[in-house]
Amino acid sequence: MNVVCLDLEGVLIPEIWINVADRTQISELRLTTRDIPDFDQLMTRRLEILDSHGIGIEDIRSVIGEMEPLEGALEFIRELRSRRSVIILSDTFTEFVEPLMAKLEWPVLFCNELLIEPDGRISGYRLRQEDGKRRAVLALQSINLTVTAAGDSYNDLSMLRTADRAALFRAPDSIMAENPDLPAFGSYRELQAFAAPHET
Repeated sequence: MNVVCLDLEGVLIPEIWINVADRTQISELRLTTRDIPDFDQLMTRRLEILDSHGIGIEDIRSVIGEMEPLEGALEFIRELRSRRSVIILSDTFTEFVEPLMAKLEWPVLFCNELLIEPDGRISGYRLRQEDGKRRAVLALQSINLTVTAAGDSYNDLSMLRTADRAALFRAPDSIMAENPDLPAFGSYRELQAFAAPHET
């Protein structure tokens, strides 16, 4: 039996933090896991920036509420789910993504949690587990599932390297150049054919 594991931001939805950066005009918030491989370093800096500018959870939710899935993402995920079990493995946070999950018709999502104070200040975050994407793939393989995975960022590489089949999707040139053995796709049609090929 086959299961497909997908990253979320950059694969199915726009990068949330880039949208927050555009709204707040704080350019440093545009940095993502495409730029900084160390997720803890990235998130610690993000939280410092939010604190210094007085930006809380409701400010971020207001940005997310206006976002839409990437063009073609809903049709892609519908078709993929009709042929494979699909799990979204993401380093985003449950407190962020409910509106976008609804717009994607609620695929299964494994992600992290934010620590939010009564006044709405984001004081920290809690990982579901360390290296959670890779460990989720290992867990699926331990029950005899064959895993196909796709992602676009540095924090996806351990998942991709552990999966039975893996590809980069709309990844930056730098990541593709550093991982030339991984197939790289730029369209949902190509990714669909890779993740759920028609049986012959």
